[in-house]
Amino acid sequence: MIEPDVIADALGIHRPTAEQAEVISGPAEPTLVLAGAGAGKTETMAARVVWLVANGYARPGEILGLTFTRKAAQQLSRRIRRRLDALARSPLCTGPGAAPGIAEAIRTEDPQISTYHAFAGTLLGTYGLLVPVEPDARLLTPTAAFQLAHDVVSRWESPLTTGSTPGRVTRDVLTLAGQLSDHLVTTDDLRTDPDLMTTLVATLPPGPRQRQAPTRWLQETADVQGHRDELADLVDAVAARMRTESALDHGSQMALSATVARDHPQVGQAERRAFRVVLLDEYQDTGHSQRVLLSSLFGGGAGPVPAVTAVGDPMQSIYGWRGASASNLDRFREDFPLADGRRSHLRELTTSWRNPPEVLTLANRITAPLRDRPGSIPVAELRARPGAEAADLRVAVLDTASDEREWLADAIAARYSAAARDGRTPTAAVLVRRNGDSAAIAAALESRGLAVEVVGVGGLLDVPEVADVVALLTVVSRPGAGPALLRLLSGSRFSLGAADLAALARRASHLSLRRPAAPGGAVTALDQLEDILDGIARGEETDSAGLADALADPGPAGGYSPDGAARISELAGIISGLRARSSAPPARLVAAAEQALGLDAEVRLRQRAGVGEAREQLDALQEVAAGFRPDRGTGLEAFLSYLDLARTVDGGLARGEVAATPGRVQILTVHSAKGLEWEIVAVPHLAQGVFPSDQAPQTSVRTATQLPEHLRGDRESEDNPGGVPVPRLDDVTDRKLLQDALESHVKRVRRRSLDEDRRLFYVAVTRAEQTLLLSGSHWIGGAATPKGPSEFLDEVLEACGGDEPLGEIDHLVVTPSPTNPATTTVVEATWPRPAAPGRVAVARAVDAAVPVDPENEDPPESGPARRWHLAAAPLLADARRAAEQRDEVILPRRLTAGQMVALASDPREFADRLRRPVPFRPDRFARRGTRFHLWLEHRFGATHLLDIDDLPGAGDQGAADGLSEADLTALQEAFEASRWARMTPEAVEVPFEVGLGEHLLRGRMDAVFAVADRDRDGDRDGDGDGGWIVVDWKTGRVPAERDMPAVALQLAVYRYAWAQIATARLGRPVGLDRVRAAFHYVRSGRMIEPAPLPDADELSRLLTDGPGRGRLLSRGGR
Repeated sequence: MIEPDVIADALGIHRPTAEQAEVISGPAEPTLVLAGAGAGKTETMAARVVWLVANGYARPGEILGLTFTRKAAQQLSRRIRRRLDALARSPLCTGPGAAPGIAEAIRTEDPQISTYHAFAGTLLGTYGLLVPVEPDARLLTPTAAFQLAHDVVSRWESPLTTGSTPGRVTRDVLTLAGQLSDHLVTTDDLRTDPDLMTTLVATLPPGPRQRQAPTRWLQETADVQGHRDELADLVDAVAARMRTESALDHGSQMALSATVARDHPQVGQAERRAFRVVLLDEYQDTGHSQRVLLSSLFGGGAGPVPAVTAVGDPMQSIYGWRGASASNLDRFREDFPLADGRRSHLRELTTSWRNPPEVLTLANRITAPLRDRPGSIPVAELRARPGAEAADLRVAVLDTASDEREWLADAIAARYSAAARDGRTPTAAVLVRRNGDSAAIAAALESRGLAVEVVGVGGLLDVPEVADVVALLTVVSRPGAGPALLRLLSGSRFSLGAADLAALARRASHLSLRRPAAPGGAVTALDQLEDILDGIARGEETDSAGLADALADPGPAGGYSPDGAARISELAGIISGLRARSSAPPARLVAAAEQALGLDAEVRLRQRAGVGEAREQLDALQEVAAGFRPDRGTGLEAFLSYLDLARTVDGGLARGEVAATPGRVQILTVHSAKGLEWEIVAVPHLAQGVFPSDQAPQTSVRTATQLPEHLRGDRESEDNPGGVPVPRLDDVTDRKLLQDALESHVKRVRRRSLDEDRRLFYVAVTRAEQTLLLSGSHWIGGAATPKGPSEFLDEVLEACGGDEPLGEIDHLVVTPSPTNPATTTVVEATWPRPAAPGRVAVARAVDAAVPVDPENEDPPESGPARRWHLAAAPLLADARRAAEQRDEVILPRRLTAGQMVALASDPREFADRLRRPVPFRPDRFARRGTRFHLWLEHRFGATHLLDIDDLPGAGDQGAADGLSEADLTALQEAFEASRWARMTPEAVEVPFEVGLGEHLLRGRMDAVFAVADRDRDGDRDGDGDGGWIVVDWKTGRVPAERDMPAVALQLAVYRYAWAQIATARLGRPVGLDRVRAAFHYVRSGRMIEPAPLPDADELSRLLTDGPGRGRLLSRGGR
């Protein structure tokens, strides 16, 4: 047995702590690991995988890792891959006595690391026919699901008691459908529920001194149930529509996957054979359907018990509002028992490598009430790493929220200044409970000269660079889109001044003949200019159409400033150029718009300057565009309509992943901050009703979209005392007792909601690496009564005010002002906004500057110019090196035959696809040959399933869109007339994965025929064996002669693969000269057998010396 310390030494990394070593080298059996904030769970999970592989418990390909986000999955995958590669190079695998086969397994196999949803989708694609659901069912985005459901709701003919709009009803339907999916409950379960409120209210007698009719409160409760029944009918209708269109949303995908796993034991048996090691990350955030899926596959103690390691922290369970079940951790040890039926192992990681001691002490105090809950899993207190420095913990209670923001901004600015004096650039974040507080905080920080990034407000479509791209595409498709055009004109790219905007507006009025100008063409009053611009901003059709016309025909250049005229002309040219290409796919138009606006360079420069992100959000928009499938309409307009709907339905689409970045203060919600860390963290507005929130929690008693609690999978029960509270109705005998029981239930749910807010506060506090600023105030916004510090802030004040204070209290306003000072404050703003401080002066200085080369010229002898010169020279050198730096794209270890063709055909495009992987636009090749290939399979008696990477027809050229019955018949007749119809194949649909150097080539061959023992000239070859010919069926047209060398690589790979397969089958070497390969173009009856095909050495050179140049596929970043 190789111990963790020995492995760490061999890999050249830090030895694990005793706690970590216990997790890493624990038995290869189900284990629950409770890992507190900052406890190094990712490194420990990776180390456990290495230990299991090194000790022969599993091969890399037998390891499954699941987490919630793609970013987390990528991080875990990279960490495991790096550690495994280091293990393969270490003496443990290469030295004397090394275990045989481990290094080779590491080289040829990869662990499967993905998100929970991606794994569910893969499982459903494999076993979906058991439900049944089509393996290729389309997964709808939230926006696409809303479009489909809204169409159903709009066509609904039955009466609805609600007075809501179709849009609101659609949201309610999808919310209830999501609840049903999360808890594996059917609409029939809802309708047959014996505890229906409508039944109880109608049948129970009145209580003592009650009127005969139910109280208004009870009648409203009964009405909620009635509305839920109506929504259930609509849920059924939406589900039927999805089945008709072979579509799924995320909730139904997970529910169906859980159903397959639960109801079909053979699925779990197959998955347990495939995966001997399973890692479940952030298990406290899983929902009920995910719990059923995972426990059915890998738990229950049935069959071979895999080494399931679940990692989670019950104190960080903060997503109950979106379906996560905090009690799943409590139930893990029963869901995943050991082989002998005992509860699974329990381990803990309690050393935080992130937080200072004072922060951890405060965090432990915050969570103390949660650890005392009966039935909750016991959790030890966190402790600081050895040698951790003391925290900079400051607390303040101010009179007003404005005072609080000023204190916060001053505190952060002071720490930035101190860091700058030390030559450091810290990371910093302000974590808010409500998005609405972000703008005012950002303004206070910016007034101190700090760079600010507001992450928590809006979605992807609200990110400035993304909004600019969408605005440009909107103007291209909708010439009357005044607000979009005004954004472009007044934004940072074109920065048209007020005078030029007014001149353009006058031109718009002149051209539209709807707003005559004043005599002499001048705007004579400020009010008139404001009216013109307000009309444009409101998107009024007449003015906005005139503005677009004015842009295309701005009139004499003398009516504008020289710069203004040039910018107007430039924007008009950009719009005209894109409009000429507006029929292109949305992904290409997004890329063209981004390039036209110069956004790639802008965001990269902004990121280098520490005042913004790099390409994350632009890449996220590109991914949305690439994956867009128009269900209604086509082209750019359909894509823009989809984005319009996504603004309201999907929060403006999900942003790219957030990362802590030095040099700018990031403002985001606490929920968004989970998993991140900053040197400086501020948590403001710890006031009553704000944090914790005073919003009433949703319950089934008062909200129709909520599932009745007693039907939930995570409900409170004897074996789940920490579950969601259930109304206690056993002793209810009249309506008075019913109302008392329901009101008591609502209060219990409120207390549970307060617990989640307490966990949220714990998450906020434990983001701080050094400085933690906590504050509250009495007067918030325009409130009529003061709020004062919340109970959370009271606990912090108590911790900082005792004999051993954890931090300092900077300000403590005990008595608030008698009235709200905000009610007497006048808010003013000016437009247009003044140029950024110093921007005009800098621009003039640049125009007047004389170019110099500080790298090659001697600096002045003294004065400021010398300091500037010495500072600029290394910066310019860095910039030059950065400009010359070229992106490296790693050629994957596994390659399909199609990827080999793509590599040879266009290495640059192939590199771009690897560098920025986005979904391929659904294309006709995905359908063109499938039905024909399936017919051939049945004809030859094959029963193999197709891999999506080897979809028939993927290499066809120019086939028709889809395949009609007449087309299919024609192909069948053409095939029957060919020589192949009279031959019996030796194998059909042959999957392969063969090694070539350090790469694995994989794919699937259509058919392999034994060749008669004569050579091509008809002469006997003397050995009685004519070899084989691999045939690839093509339903499209024959490619051009210039494309044939690249296309023929597919056959070269097939030939090499079959030679390897035949060698293994016969037990003797089979040379490539014994294997031929050809395309058969079915429509034309033509067989093409390219010769000579590249041999193994030539294929290997393609990967090492050809366009791939080894593992550095492309060095030319674009």
